[in-house]
Amino acid sequence: MFPSLARRLRIGATGAALAVTAATAGALPAAPALADPEPPADYCAPDGCHDILPPGQNGSATLVEILGHQVFGTRPQHSSSQLDMYDDLVHHYDGLTEEGLDDFFLDASFGVDPGDVGREYQPREDVTITRDAGHGIPHIRGTTREGTMFGAGYAAAEDRLFLMDVLRRVGRGELTSFAGGAEGNRSLEQDLWRNAPYTEEDKQAQIDRVAASGERGEQALADVDAYLRGVNTYVERADQGRYFPGEYVLTGHKDSITNAGEIEPFTATDVVGIASMVGGIFGGGGGGEVQSAIVLANFQDRYGAERGAELHSAWRMENDPEALVSVGGEFPYSGTPDDPVGEALPDPGTVEHYGIVHDEHGSALSGGTAGTPAPLASTVEESGEGAGAPTVEDLSRKQQRELERMVEKGDLSAAEGVFDDGVLPEGFMDPRGMSNALLVSGEHTESGDPVAVMGPQTGYFSPQLLMLQELQGPGISARGASFAGVSFYVQMGRGVDYAWSATSAGQDVTDTFAVGLCETDGSAPTTASRAYVDGSGACVPFEELSVTNEWSPTVADGTAAGGYTLTSLRSEFGLVHSFATVDGEPVAFTTLRSTYMREVDSIIGFQRFNDPDEITSAETFTEAAEDIGYAFNWHYVDDEDIAFVNSGANPVRVEGTNPNLPIDAYSGSGWSGWDPGTNSADQHPMEDHPQEVNPDYIVNWNNKPARGYTSGWATGSVHRGDLLDGRVSSLVADGHEFTTASLTRVMMEAGAADLRAQEVLPLLLEVIDTGAVDDPELAAVVEELRLWHEAGSLRREPFRDAGYYSYADVIRTLDAWWPLLVRAQFEPELGEDLYTQLTRAVQTDESPSGATGGGEPGSVNQGQPHRGSAFQYGWWSYVDKDLRTVLGRDVDGALGDTYCGGGDLDACRTVLLDTLAQAADTPAGEVYPGDDHCSAGDQLCADTVIHQAVGGIDMWPIAWQNRPTYQLVYQFSGGR
Repeated sequence: MFPSLARRLRIGATGAALAVTAATAGALPAAPALADPEPPADYCAPDGCHDILPPGQNGSATLVEILGHQVFGTRPQHSSSQLDMYDDLVHHYDGLTEEGLDDFFLDASFGVDPGDVGREYQPREDVTITRDAGHGIPHIRGTTREGTMFGAGYAAAEDRLFLMDVLRRVGRGELTSFAGGAEGNRSLEQDLWRNAPYTEEDKQAQIDRVAASGERGEQALADVDAYLRGVNTYVERADQGRYFPGEYVLTGHKDSITNAGEIEPFTATDVVGIASMVGGIFGGGGGGEVQSAIVLANFQDRYGAERGAELHSAWRMENDPEALVSVGGEFPYSGTPDDPVGEALPDPGTVEHYGIVHDEHGSALSGGTAGTPAPLASTVEESGEGAGAPTVEDLSRKQQRELERMVEKGDLSAAEGVFDDGVLPEGFMDPRGMSNALLVSGEHTESGDPVAVMGPQTGYFSPQLLMLQELQGPGISARGASFAGVSFYVQMGRGVDYAWSATSAGQDVTDTFAVGLCETDGSAPTTASRAYVDGSGACVPFEELSVTNEWSPTVADGTAAGGYTLTSLRSEFGLVHSFATVDGEPVAFTTLRSTYMREVDSIIGFQRFNDPDEITSAETFTEAAEDIGYAFNWHYVDDEDIAFVNSGANPVRVEGTNPNLPIDAYSGSGWSGWDPGTNSADQHPMEDHPQEVNPDYIVNWNNKPARGYTSGWATGSVHRGDLLDGRVSSLVADGHEFTTASLTRVMMEAGAADLRAQEVLPLLLEVIDTGAVDDPELAAVVEELRLWHEAGSLRREPFRDAGYYSYADVIRTLDAWWPLLVRAQFEPELGEDLYTQLTRAVQTDESPSGATGGGEPGSVNQGQPHRGSAFQYGWWSYVDKDLRTVLGRDVDGALGDTYCGGGDLDACRTVLLDTLAQAADTPAGEVYPGDDHCSAGDQLCADTVIHQAVGGIDMWPIAWQNRPTYQLVYQFSGGR
């Protein structure tokens, strides 16, 4: 019999059932309970510990709640309670005080104030979960280590079960068979299977190796097992109680009337899959050597071999002397050697990218999609916007009966098409660097204690990929954010008297090898051959890693039935990326990442970060970071120190190896001590990684960590890190005494600034100012640009909900001007072919709207719209260096030639004015062409941040802001 609506509402609003929990608390045996632990020590300064993670803690919605949202605009409790707080800061950071931080951030002290307890329950006897009334964040206290981990898993499933399922399916390459055949789902699983395909045996082997590595490895496996028991206990109880996420019904895995169907239990190999996806997106680096070789060939074709190589090196900007760095000192790594050996460059025009999609049928072959997605909840009956939106419990009895009728009759039409565009955005797997950190030493603070404002930018999703929690138990004391599905430890947050966070570093831990092709029958190979010469000289077939997916229409995704098989080709030298010829001989280009087959290794470092007995200083934190194999920049603060340390499994390369171009797999170049069986190799020790303790300040916005540490394309004289560094360094020089509030103001002002306007526009105006602008209309545009720059170059409303930007028209002009300017400045001298290949190596623009920059929205040369993060990748340094060269200035690390106007100042000025005039005349409807969320010409809407729904609950848009998704504001006034 179907349970009553009242019961479903009572047990489903936040994804937990006290009645069911009490009835089944003894279903699993619990470890022996110890006495309740002492309250954890807490050394936060007054107003010193804050964090925020929009949209809200509760990422689970029952079927009733999804229908209520779609029909009546309701929202589950705590699903959006942090969104307006987060959004308000960009509108109100002027004059921010320490006392005012509570309006924009949560109190991140340990524990829950007795007057703020919302729920307290025990999923088993050795762990208690307390959720605060305001936001529903789980504070997990275990009397045993096992119980603590069990509670972490239980709480994670309460808050993120369907998202966790989506992420593990991505990790398996099986998203379409789970969530539907939408084009976005296809693209996402193809990206994963192209870059991190594993068999279940591969994943288990990684687990077994770490578990056998020592005491910490053994403890890590025990922690994961207990965590998974917590997850699966919740899955079982939610299934029995019928308060599981409603998306399981909408995607066809559960029946809303009979409850038939299964929610598959989670396994340790699922954890490996999620970890590989998260690490690959946020902690990878390198690759792209084939494209770099193509650009080199184009330079040499246009300028000759020697001159072309020089220009390629200048544009590559491996170690630009003008690049912003976060720490002092020289840390050489992965640069091009003076006399490289073993390079293997593809013959021009021969590169054929390997397509992993095979045996397509149905909508996979036709490219069919579901058509027009369902309208947003805001277009149905009520807007549902704002944290004050009603819950289903708040509806009238008549409205509740309507929802009950829909569920009992199986009428799910209101939720049709919620996943027609896919559950995660196209391009989700693209490597990204979108996090920042600002730390100031106690020498420059009002209190004498260091201050940190920092956090990861992981995109915007509903529910969020990260989740907040506090973990207290034997050997663990931490509060902060963790990725759903791997939340057995806090990954960024705070300990007893210290806090830490990360930014993506992106250093080169991935190399490309040219592997000779062969035929096993001894016949002549071609680029169509699917066997290769291994390290012993034998001809062996590539290992085929395949997964077959079939899908059919569901309520959530109406994409017509279809399917395909994804097959990655694996060699001992890595995964096949493309085929080509080198000196006429057919080869496969394979990519090998140092963390491939070693995704689990970093668990030890995170375990150490959470251990209060392990982390007692900046030095011990630095030591623990050595156990993180992924490429991150870690930032640390306590009551005495600030610190920066870069982590990553940086392979030691054989002398003469050039990691920036493809490597001949048989040349002796490559990784020192490499074992193809385990993908282990000699690694650079921690002292080779950029690090520093207690400089005056540290800022990082995914910029170059230190001199000598080779960076990606276009990392030069202008970087969005300058938006932070310029402000902090000026205040330090002026003797400003920082507080948590003043450093937060700096972060937020930088997060509202347009990098192009702040850093490059003054040079553009300087060139223009070498003569009079005769056209009065164009002269007025020039003056408006100047006024905007002098006012701070901010993309910000004059007041909240104004509906327009201050300086809106001139912002439109710059958005239109930049792509026109870049092409006109460089393409005539470079030529169309070389210019095009360079834009494939690094996009020309990454504007907030994502609708400018020389490419269609969603293309490889284009920032994604509505994602918040902006100005990370672009040609800002190229424009800056070239204009300074044209102006006759000395430029360190110049581009090797002058481009604007062929190097003639007057001709360059004409280029600038002609393109500016064209931009000024471009209608807003062309600059901001509109999409499913915004009408054409709506500038403010084009910039807005929109949380991608990974479930049946979407969110209202918020103002553009270039800041971390999860943000920490910390100051400690004492320590152990």
